[in-house]
Amino acid sequence: MPRPLEEQVVVLTGASSGIGREAAVMFGQRGASVVLAAREAEALEEVAREVELAGGKALAVPTDVGDWPQVEALARAAVDHFGRIDTWVNDAGVSVGGTVEATQIAEVERIFRVNVLGVIHGVKAALPYMSRQHAGTIINIGSVAGVRAFPIQSVYSATKHAVKGLTEGLRLELWKKGGDFHVTFIAPAAINTPLFPQARTKFGTQLGPPPPIYDPRIVAESIVFAAEHPRRDIFVGGGAKFFEVLERISPPLTDWLLTQNDRVFRDQVTDLPPEGPDNLFEPPPGARTVRGGYGGQAHATSWYTRVFEWHPMLKPVAVAALALGTAAVLGGGLRPARRAAAEIVEDPWERMS
Repeated sequence: MPRPLEEQVVVLTGASSGIGREAAVMFGQRGASVVLAAREAEALEEVAREVELAGGKALAVPTDVGDWPQVEALARAAVDHFGRIDTWVNDAGVSVGGTVEATQIAEVERIFRVNVLGVIHGVKAALPYMSRQHAGTIINIGSVAGVRAFPIQSVYSATKHAVKGLTEGLRLELWKKGGDFHVTFIAPAAINTPLFPQARTKFGTQLGPPPPIYDPRIVAESIVFAAEHPRRDIFVGGGAKFFEVLERISPPLTDWLLTQNDRVFRDQVTDLPPEGPDNLFEPPPGARTVRGGYGGQAHATSWYTRVFEWHPMLKPVAVAALALGTAAVLGGGLRPARRAAAEIVEDPWERMS
């Protein structure tokens, strides 16, 4: 089993904002030694101060996870400073809002470099040190988009599918290796983080999170929990698990539900103007925050995640309930909702053509 958090050294990428920043402070509150990685040094130093004020120890190491030498140096700095690596959290990520057709090859390459190669870089940087210890925990932050792809974020969905595949294969490789290794895949639903307002889009306005939306704190709590209590997968938010179960039952049905009244398209194409430069290739100017602009719509907590995902013996009950609920809806004759004439607005698809 992993060490208690107050004895752990945790490396956390994507630590300057969003889920990573929230998790960093929570690790600090538990007395962990936290190595913080993101691209902007000033933002990391700010988070490091928050971690130390919370009761932990912190080391800020500016890092672009898409660059292997930088990630290799990150792992080396963690061991040089704290002597070991107990948990490595791969949280850094970027997205582009737009169709595959509208997304440029350079943009696709950058998303894969951060979201996929960044995770591979983290794993490969951590494992030599963990292997010497014969122990270690790797936590990969995926998404519900890693089990069910969504339009307008097709490329992002592809990267999260890749992270899920990597996680599954790595888990078996480490099982074969022996020792006290643990690998967790965390799959949040849409989360109210700066990922959405900072994403580059192809429609001239901000990318929006498809409901249901949850607060970043729920994901951060799950990361901290998994560092001390190994779990195979943690779906954050009942909405995330619903789509995972529905996808297992019937992918065509999932397609049908997502496309009714173009809701999945309209929810992601907002009318909000961009806040400034996107974060795809460079960190944007301005202060870093944990939350985006959807606090009024975000669920503050998820009883589903706390009860069923954190306690795996109960998870089959939740899966069975979701499956029965879906069957009941189908048996009752699911019908597409009709949009009132007054609600019919501009088709966001036209803005990407």
